[in-house]
Amino acid sequence: MVICAVHVPESAEAAVDRLAGGGWVMGGGTVVMPLVNSGAAPVTELVSLRRAGLDGVEVRDGVATIGAAATFTTVGERPELAFLRPALRTIASPTIRNQATVGGNLFVAQPYGDLAVCLLALDATCEIAGPDGRRDAPVAGVLASGVAAGEVVVAVRVVLPQPGTWYYHKAMRRRLNSAAIVTVASVTHADGGVVASTRIALGGVASRPVRAGSAERLLRGRPLTHEVLTEVGEAARGDIDPFDDAYASAWYRARVLPVHLRRAFLP
Repeated sequence: MVICAVHVPESAEAAVDRLAGGGWVMGGGTVVMPLVNSGAAPVTELVSLRRAGLDGVEVRDGVATIGAAATFTTVGERPELAFLRPALRTIASPTIRNQATVGGNLFVAQPYGDLAVCLLALDATCEIAGPDGRRDAPVAGVLASGVAAGEVVVAVRVVLPQPGTWYYHKAMRRRLNSAAIVTVASVTHADGGVVASTRIALGGVASRPVRAGSAERLLRGRPLTHEVLTEVGEAARGDIDPFDDAYASAWYRARVLPVHLRRAFLP
């Protein structure tokens, strides 16, 4: 189809009103525009969030509220979110990071949604605007099912992890600017040398980021040792649904998952 109109509303509510007539939401355009340019977009109108006031980042009382239209570059510039910089630097190129948005990454097919993997490990909450007002939803639900027609993700809220509890590792074909073979992100608290609580999210090993529930259950109450983490990585294979693409085969992704999960905790 040919795009006939691009609307640029100046608030989230105005964006919702525009969506009532159909069309697609566009954040930075890094996902939508390639589809538009190839003629694969099944819409004739776009609703851009560029001027909707959703590009800010606020940190208060240990909670970061990140606007859905905030770019990766904006997020990386905040000192309170410095723990995310190693993840952000592995995503695409600086040019793309200047445009790609936090909200948009929630809807990117694997193996590209590395920030979404981080948000899942952080147990983030999405604020969503729709015809009936605003609501909150776990990021896990948005990643699994998206949002309803006419709704827009306007912000993501994240409780900042305590020092020493954030772990991240991404296996790629190149050191930078490459999609993931396996991505591992985790918030893990240890007490007295053993794991008290843990959340482990995986990317590149299913059609969307997934929680490694089997691995989490096996890791709780145990130390972060090479042997334990290898066993935990083996268990994580039960949480994935890998695929073949130009970067790796499904077999290879499953085969190397235990190695890269261990490297997330023991580089």
